[in-house]
Amino acid sequence: MVTRDAEGFITVVDRIKDVINTGGILVASREVEDALYTHAAVAEVAVVGMPDERWIEAITAFVVVRPGHEATPDELIAHVKGMIAAFKVPKRVEFVDELPRNQSGKLLKRELRARG
Repeated sequence: MVTRDAEGFITVVDRIKDVINTGGILVASREVEDALYTHAAVAEVAVVGMPDERWIEAITAFVVVRPGHEATPDELIAHVKGMIAAFKVPKRVEFVDELPRNQSGKLLKRELRARG
């Protein structure tokens, strides 16, 4: 997925398969992840769309907390509310000990989606 600015420059925003369809609007998971990474307690984060009857896909963040830090789902949601559009704010935040990865270290978002 790409965006084009007023001068015609193209910026890669995210991979198409990592785009979340929430309420009929496409949201790049990377944009939500970047906002969450600005919180001091977030060591790692992966954002995926989880099936939802109302929203088609609910934006869900899986977060690994930095050692010695604490955070609550409400705290992380409040943190990003001023940074991204309201429809991009996660509906759910789940804390995990680690994010699933394959042998080469690639994040396996499909395993996170399977938890739903």
